[in-house]
Amino acid sequence: MSGLTHFDAKGDAHMVDVSDKAVTARVAVAEGHVLMARETFDIITEGRAKKGDVIGVARLAGIMGAKKTPELIPLCHPLPVTKVAVEITPDADLPGLRIEATVKTTGQTGVEMEALTAVSTAALTIYDMAKAVDKTMQIGGIRVVLKDGGKSGRFEAT
Repeated sequence: MSGLTHFDAKGDAHMVDVSDKAVTARVAVAEGHVLMARETFDIITEGRAKKGDVIGVARLAGIMGAKKTPELIPLCHPLPVTKVAVEITPDADLPGLRIEATVKTTGQTGVEMEALTAVSTAALTIYDMAKAVDKTMQIGGIRVVLKDGGKSGRFEAT
């Protein structure tokens, strides 16, 4: 299993040993979106959703999701997350909501999974809060767009 760090020489899954890695400042940014019907977009952006403030609740869910990442992803290290910011922006051209999460820590491993989990959790919350009016919503485009810190340095998606 050459190149896959979560497998040992026998091919068994294991948690990567990061104890010899340097403690450095690390940041990751992930993005995604939820596509929806124009009517659903209008209901959310005009604050008419029966379950309440969809964007505000989804933002909090994203923050909570980032903090719970090691409980959800089996081989993730528990990290002292120092910042989680989730921005949800209405985009009438989709129509839908764009989601961006920024996660920071000072540690021995990166926070890409935390940023991806924040975006995913926010997107799932948007779906949950609006599914009564639109079961055809689509969640997509979830990816890491920036990662910095640690031995491998900076990565920026194009």
